[in-house]
Amino acid sequence: MDKFKKLEGVAAPMPLINIDTDMIIPKQFLKTIKRTGLGKNLFDEMRYKDDGSEVEDFVLNKPAYRNAEILVAGDNFGCGSSREHAPWALLDFGIRCIISTSFADIFYNNCFKNGILPIKLPQEDVDKLMDDAERGANARLTVDLEAQEIRGPDGGVIKFDIDPFRKHCLMEGLDDVGLTLQKKSAIDTFEAKRAEEQPWL
Repeated sequence: MDKFKKLEGVAAPMPLINIDTDMIIPKQFLKTIKRTGLGKNLFDEMRYKDDGSEVEDFVLNKPAYRNAEILVAGDNFGCGSSREHAPWALLDFGIRCIISTSFADIFYNNCFKNGILPIKLPQEDVDKLMDDAERGANARLTVDLEAQEIRGPDGGVIKFDIDPFRKHCLMEGLDDVGLTLQKKSAIDTFEAKRAEEQPWL
């Protein structure tokens, strides 16, 4: 998992509330177990018409936001089913940070496990960042995880809270496997001792 320390990127505004995981990555794309290749189908039913052409007024199809790395979203982002493909699709598209007033719990947890920083903020702060994001290519935000602050295009600063353990994991690029491998020496010692003392196992 890539480390997340400081991100400066274009922020795309998605003011819709209750964006669920089926909107993020529709069910027909859940056949893969690979974490790559899903970005092209992110928000598929909102991004494309039935003939496969782009919906021109969908935010991520607009030239200013095609390379967005941050989403400023409406309340209750990531609700619905628990599919981990949702953060996979966001990450594969290039989204590394989502800012909202609230997230569905499972989606929120899955973001941290996949290198995406979900930030919860009060409505007034989200409204300010949504306004910043609507500036198009000038909507560049800087998300500093170490300092726990977001800097807007006008230099304004918004502080955010994050669980210290989750912050550590993101900054060090540690998913569940990475955390386990930090204990590799102790695991190897245990396995060797068990093989010696209980060879029948």
